[in-house]
Amino acid sequence: MSVPMLKIGAVLSTMAMVTNWMSQTLPSLVGLNGTTVSRGGTSERIISALYPSPEEGWQIYSSAQDADGKCICTVVAPAQNMCNRDPRSRQLRQLMEKVQNISQSMEVLDLRTYRDLQYVRNTESLMKVVDGKLKVASENPRSLNPKGFQELKDKVNQLLPLLPVLEQYKTDAKMILRLREEVRNLSLVLMAIQEEMGAYDYEELRQRVLLLETRLHSCMQKLGCGKLTGVSNPITVRASGSRFGSWMTDTMIPSSDNRVWSMDGYFKGRRVLEYRTMSDFMKGQNFVQHLLPHPWAGTGHVVYNGSLYYNKHQSNIIIKYHFRSRSVLVQRSLSGAGYNNTFPYSWGGSSDIDLMADENGLWAVYTSIPNAGNIVISRLEPQSLEVLQTWDTGFPKRSAGESFMICGTLYVTNSHLAGAKIYFAYYTNTSSYEYTDIPFHNQYSHISMMDYNPRERVLYTWNNGHQVLYNVTLFQVIKTSGD
Repeated sequence: MSVPMLKIGAVLSTMAMVTNWMSQTLPSLVGLNGTTVSRGGTSERIISALYPSPEEGWQIYSSAQDADGKCICTVVAPAQNMCNRDPRSRQLRQLMEKVQNISQSMEVLDLRTYRDLQYVRNTESLMKVVDGKLKVASENPRSLNPKGFQELKDKVNQLLPLLPVLEQYKTDAKMILRLREEVRNLSLVLMAIQEEMGAYDYEELRQRVLLLETRLHSCMQKLGCGKLTGVSNPITVRASGSRFGSWMTDTMIPSSDNRVWSMDGYFKGRRVLEYRTMSDFMKGQNFVQHLLPHPWAGTGHVVYNGSLYYNKHQSNIIIKYHFRSRSVLVQRSLSGAGYNNTFPYSWGGSSDIDLMADENGLWAVYTSIPNAGNIVISRLEPQSLEVLQTWDTGFPKRSAGESFMICGTLYVTNSHLAGAKIYFAYYTNTSSYEYTDIPFHNQYSHISMMDYNPRERVLYTWNNGHQVLYNVTLFQVIKTSGD
């Protein structure tokens, strides 16, 4: 049977790979190709790209900071065919840079595994202490009243599933050591080749690096769904457009597709800009325009598997627009849903219907008169837009600033203005809710769009004309098979 196990406190990164650099290394990187952004009230430098295009090497496009104050920079791997026609010296330089970045990424994984293992070991000790007390209470029932006895027993039952996790973390730690040794050996080989150019098979080198990348990705994919426990400081990517709008990347397509879409405004808009990469979006270049056949309402749009899902202006109709064919594939009314500022978020803006996607699929967040203005969650079938299942959260939509889905859980903010926090969570898997207290820095004081991207594992926000990212911290849940 499947046994749920817990893995703690992993900071999920914004794109394909994450590499952890000490803060003091940033100044040496800025001179390569940097742009100044504001984050968390201080001015910092974010490296937009080490190279002009993904074909020429790794790209660094944003930075964040972990709990220990270490800088976390996000890098995007180059195209797979980088060694096909380049001179050997250029191939060698790129391979060495890739090895360096993989090594730094493994340091992040190593640190995370070490911390998690320490937590599990501490929990194991706690469980033994509690279990010892339970045995004493069992031998001498008079020493513990019935209520206290049951509470102690329940705690033990909650801790028991953590025992097998210890062995899993030990295995992960050994795997990290093997990967680190392989990278070290490959680095030594590359340095030797640098002294004796032309004496090695570069295609074999490239394959070895790609194999290491694959194995590292496999390690990081163990980080599955979990409960939101924290949000990072904001990372300002760009300041563009009006006060209200939305921007996004595809929530489902492969990570090699880095297109970014931007939709300015919330009222009767039809113009969607598609940028080739995040770097192009930051610079405002290399984009194409899509003119939608029907105008949109609000900012609750989502791109899912190559199509844009949005709310048609002055209606409760959802439209699926396919970017490649530039055509509407399907449109369907969301029965009973309010529209045209009947049940918006606290900021207004025709935000009655909010479409979003997470690890579990496509969702619509809205409300209706029969639901007394409380937020309703419906899971949608992406092809037909039929409603598969619906939940009434009991939370008044007009009291919400924005909301987003992570792993089947709806998280709601209590305001769109400064001082907002993530205040409410509704779990669709158990049809239950709880009030939360997760702060985040609303840097520009007016959020009109906040959506989670499960592929990149970040929050996208449109904040008073600024396009801003947040990393998230999840309490990890990993399922393994057991008897």
